[in-house]
Amino acid sequence: MPKGYSRSQIVLHWLTLAVIAWQFIGHDAISAAWRSLRQGGSPAFDPLVAGHVAGGIAVLVFAVWRIVLHRRRGAPAPIEGGPAILRPLAKLVHAGLYVAMIALAVTGGMVWFGGIASAAEVHEVLKAVLLGLIALHVAGALWHQFVLRDGLMQRMARPPE
Repeated sequence: MPKGYSRSQIVLHWLTLAVIAWQFIGHDAISAAWRSLRQGGSPAFDPLVAGHVAGGIAVLVFAVWRIVLHRRRGAPAPIEGGPAILRPLAKLVHAGLYVAMIALAVTGGMVWFGGIASAAEVHEVLKAVLLGLIALHVAGALWHQFVLRDGLMQRMARPPE
């Protein structure tokens, strides 16, 4: 079992965060384009729409890449201490994050490339699910940093030497 995350795992974690943040910040353009298409219009090219589509593809690629890296390299052992319920909860939140990222990318593609309106509804629900999981993930990291003071966050800051 590795002592910490590799440089690739750390970089992919933070790149994924950046792209997901962009997806939420820049979603208005693709929402407007989708509404225009649903009303029979043909939206003009908008680089923000293209950016959202590319971002969705990037999140999918990053999530799959991270899963492959995790399978090949593994992950550091869970930090001991704290309430025992936090370990399975952390596993559940992490699994949920991956499922939500992949499902959001797939449903977004189904909407944009396939015109499947029902996938748009699922995509909207999944956005809320992902935000909730991100909130739990951040809360857990902050709990480790400021309550348990166990150095967990340091593992995602730099690889072990």
